[in-house]
Amino acid sequence: MPAPPTATSTDSARLPLAGLSGVGARTAEKLAARGLVTLQDLWLQLPRQYEDRTRIAPIRGLQPGRPVQVEGVVEAVERGFRYRPMLRVALGDDSRATLVLRFFHFRPAQVAQFRVGARVRCYGTPRPGQHGLEIVHPSYRVLGGDEPAGLGDSLDPVYPQVEGVGTATMRRLIAQALERLPGDAALELLPAEVAAARGLPTLREALLTVHRPPPEADLQALLAGTHPAQRRLALEELLAHHLSLRRQRIALQRHGARPFDVPGALAGRLCDALPFALTAAQRRVFEQVRDDLGRPVPMLRLVQGDVGSGKTVVAALAALLAVEAGAQVALMAPTELLAEQHLVNFRAWLEPLGVRVGWLAGKVGGRARTRTLAQIAAGEVQVVVGTHALMQEGVQFSTLGLAIVDEQHRFGVHQRLALRDKGATGGRVPHQLVMTATPIPRTLAMTAYADLDVSAIDELPPGRAPVRTVVLSAERRPELIERIRGACAEGRQAYWVCTLIDEDATRPSPATRGGPPGDVVAQAAQSTFEALGKALPELRVGLVHGRMKPADKQLAMRRFKEGGIDLLVATTVIEVGVDVPNASLMIIENAERLGLSQLHQLRGRVGRGSAASSCVLLYQPPLSQMARQRLATMRATGDGFVIAQKDLELRGPGELLGTRQTGLAAFRLADLARDADLLPAVHAIGEQLLAGAPRVADRLIERWIGGAARYAAA
Repeated sequence: MPAPPTATSTDSARLPLAGLSGVGARTAEKLAARGLVTLQDLWLQLPRQYEDRTRIAPIRGLQPGRPVQVEGVVEAVERGFRYRPMLRVALGDDSRATLVLRFFHFRPAQVAQFRVGARVRCYGTPRPGQHGLEIVHPSYRVLGGDEPAGLGDSLDPVYPQVEGVGTATMRRLIAQALERLPGDAALELLPAEVAAARGLPTLREALLTVHRPPPEADLQALLAGTHPAQRRLALEELLAHHLSLRRQRIALQRHGARPFDVPGALAGRLCDALPFALTAAQRRVFEQVRDDLGRPVPMLRLVQGDVGSGKTVVAALAALLAVEAGAQVALMAPTELLAEQHLVNFRAWLEPLGVRVGWLAGKVGGRARTRTLAQIAAGEVQVVVGTHALMQEGVQFSTLGLAIVDEQHRFGVHQRLALRDKGATGGRVPHQLVMTATPIPRTLAMTAYADLDVSAIDELPPGRAPVRTVVLSAERRPELIERIRGACAEGRQAYWVCTLIDEDATRPSPATRGGPPGDVVAQAAQSTFEALGKALPELRVGLVHGRMKPADKQLAMRRFKEGGIDLLVATTVIEVGVDVPNASLMIIENAERLGLSQLHQLRGRVGRGSAASSCVLLYQPPLSQMARQRLATMRATGDGFVIAQKDLELRGPGELLGTRQTGLAAFRLADLARDADLLPAVHAIGEQLLAGAPRVADRLIERWIGGAARYAAA
């Protein structure tokens, strides 16, 4: 293991930015707002991409979505005011092709620059337009005379934006910071053999290469994020995040926990009473949970499993072990719909065994709330199911020994801590079981959940037929309406899911940015409900969306579950917590707007009974490349783990897990999908450092993440 860092490296890294030329009080304040306070912060303010201005691309060979630099002569200029002011400039070159430059924000002086015959060099990303390829708001300059302008000899770094600090200023400040970069011996924290064994440069070399790519650098590798310099930085960044989470786990295990070393009589009685046999995967995961609960250190286990894999039964069995040991259990879900679903299941399974199950949600008020709180405090209620209301200040448990959190990625870390702290007494904390129906790729679980033990229920119960998935253009809506009519005539039920509530809420979504211009067309739930009611007068059509009063929403869902509604028009509020076995048809409007994980969750609402089920993904053309890949993946597989891996590749870890909870959005350079092969080394080096060089581990965490631990003591 390396020696602790020298004073020189530490002092240099921590020098304030006020010492740089051009950093006054106001600039320093703006930089600090983005966490840029020291020289080290600027060294690690890594480019998020590069612009290749080393060559001119012929217009005829341009490809949509691939950034390029072009040069041509202005052939035509047009100002318009169709929906808003717009400037269109037609640019032609020797390849005898035309490219349109489109501007929505411009000044009169800019219009005057674009005179017919002027030579313009611009950089941007072409995309399909009304008249061929176009670039919206390119960076450009008008060239004077016939003299050719020189080309760059290296890639230009593009840094994350800092409000109030321009691109040129940021490049100048980073250049100054790099001039003060110490030598290898002062900067390096990893053992020399770690980088050498993988053919990677030193940290100093890597930083200089990434910030200032030399002319001979592999441009394609840099643009793809696979250059050895980027891999060297990714290795250290992944290691720092892994160490941070491992530190949190070690800190948690310093607390004690009440061991539930019981015979498991209640759990056995539940298994005997269930109308189905547990799958091998459910039995395996329950034994892992049972082993954890029998130890005097707090369990912190994530149980992940596909939609319908049976996580709730495993949670119920774990709860019964705690109850048998004389402890209370809290089960928290993010929505009342999902919490109520758990309540129904737990009461059906546990109350025949003599276990009292309580209910605590936001809508429980007055005397009922007072009575429930008193019963929880007295220990008369052994299992409490609820929402965020479980974490409120007035909720006191008698002997909380197990906290179960469902769909954990929808809660912030502090919310999970607040529930855990309800049972913290005498140096002991409750065991924690967190669950998710969003399968997590192994590479992501290894990194994002290094502070948890991860179990996977990777087997569906027998008899679950795969859901047939079809992708259709919105133009075929009339066919779908007839299909719904036929399915409901046979006694089945159907969902029609919309992505918006009101028509005026239409706006481009993150899923479609970078696609064709113009607002995304999204059919609102309210108007769809009205239209389908008119088209299908013989059917009972219901409506559920997030702006409804909770009581009205619960009533509609209950009617649908009990068969009182044939067709339910809903927003994505029904993504989790709805179990209606008789529903066999799911239609998702504007499916191109949703991520893979959300599409898979919605599709999981059907196929829960014995009838053959279908999911129709209705899209509004034209599709962006990413939307096309998502819909093709949904059609190709029903395996949630395969879908999750593809989702990770397309969207990145921050969106997949929820950045509030994981901190993964703070990755400066590492990409878990691209850099997955580094993770085994990260884990091995991390354990060596924790055991043999804890001060080096501290410095790595401080360097990449900062002094504040992301997870507190989660």
